[in-house]
Amino acid sequence: MKSSFDTFISRYHQRLTDLFAPFETQSRLGLQRQFPKQFMSDVLDCKPLSVFIPESYGGRGGDSAEALSMLEVSSYHSLPLSLMMGINGALFLQPVANYGADSTKTSIFDGVLEHNKMGGLMITEPGFGSDALRMQTSYRGEGASYRVKGIKHWAGLTGEADYWLITARPKNDQGALGRDVSFFVHDAENGGIEVEEVFNNLGLYMLPYGRNQIDISVPESHKLEPKTIGIKMMLDVLHRSRLQFPGMSTGFLGRLVDEAMTHCKERFVGGASLFNYDQVKARLSRLQSYFTASSAMAFFVSRNVPLSMDTSKMDLAANAVKSVSTDYMQSASQHLLQLVGAKGYRLDHIAGRAVVDSRPFQIFEGSNDILYQQITESVIKLMRGAKETNLYRFCVDHPLTSQVAERLRQSLDFEIHPQMAQRKLVSLGQALGRLITMNMTVEMGAKGYASDMIQQTIHVMESEIKQILTGYHQQAVPLLVEETSYASTKGWRSFL
Repeated sequence: MKSSFDTFISRYHQRLTDLFAPFETQSRLGLQRQFPKQFMSDVLDCKPLSVFIPESYGGRGGDSAEALSMLEVSSYHSLPLSLMMGINGALFLQPVANYGADSTKTSIFDGVLEHNKMGGLMITEPGFGSDALRMQTSYRGEGASYRVKGIKHWAGLTGEADYWLITARPKNDQGALGRDVSFFVHDAENGGIEVEEVFNNLGLYMLPYGRNQIDISVPESHKLEPKTIGIKMMLDVLHRSRLQFPGMSTGFLGRLVDEAMTHCKERFVGGASLFNYDQVKARLSRLQSYFTASSAMAFFVSRNVPLSMDTSKMDLAANAVKSVSTDYMQSASQHLLQLVGAKGYRLDHIAGRAVVDSRPFQIFEGSNDILYQQITESVIKLMRGAKETNLYRFCVDHPLTSQVAERLRQSLDFEIHPQMAQRKLVSLGQALGRLITMNMTVEMGAKGYASDMIQQTIHVMESEIKQILTGYHQQAVPLLVEETSYASTKGWRSFL
């Protein structure tokens, strides 16, 4: 019988507290590659991944709020652990649950629930990162199975996952690759995946990454079946994953707030508590507002995005949630490191660890620069469909921005030119992403969330949006000297 979620999450939180509590454990885990197997066994015995599995297959039912809460508890203790849970859930278990054959789901979910097995996703290839739709990994039918061949890299859990979800394009008899993308579930025990290199990733030490040579045979039953086309299925997978980033960011940001507040109250400089300095309060206020904004995103997703929902058309919300939450993770890490000072500049200190561990979140699953550009492009497309050219008039009517557009009317009241430069697309996307997040914050406040935290967050985000839009209007054409190098440039001493 399924336990109440409060009991489930409390048990999981206590297990992580016991595992991570000793300072020696924190220090040791922060400096070594991969989690120890017994450590992971102790974590998985709490069945955290059951929140992603339908109740009919022995899971907890796949409730968005439960999934985000599990990720939040995980990231409060360890960001790499939370990412590991997120990879398993959003990038493996949920696609299998939504698109897999019943026989495949039964065997996979049993392996996860009964034997603590884990799964990952392989999309990215050398030379085809952001340009994933041009991937070169291919497949062809061979009787009752598919032959999948190619090279994949930067897949979290390289060499460790028990199952893999692998993307590939169809190859015809002439060797040409089709435009659509298919997903295949592969059991690592069946071989065919050779780890050619394990990367020395800069952060997230506990997660192994590398380059994989793939030559596998997959049964027909292990090919995911899209509702329409494979590209739309891939968008659903990626958007769903981006929408679950607030689970990871909220716990992580909550931990940084706790660490910063404790340090500033206990640290004395010049005979006064660090907590009493104005600049320190400004940094702490931003940290708290980032946490509240991330909580608002989690609140929005939990209310509006069930795990079974097709999110392929939720590009605007998904891209805003992922890019803003991860920008706030990195910004918060920098604030904490500045507050802690020199002792935080260590891999075994949470401040230094947070800086390097949160940085790749702005890169993977869509570089934030690209996502911000796509946010603006999505809005321009919607404005064109509505025959609207004024940004304020559009925002005041759109459900993702309607509750805050009036507050920023003076800043938003301008005409949008669809052919703007790329750098302006990115800048405007940064402002729109924060406007959408601010709207989510207001919605959460209306449900009774702490009003002082809501007002603080609105104040910080309003300031950010105005600052970004000021820069957007003032941007000049970048001056780039193309034919130059350090060796060819006349050095400054020549002019003494």
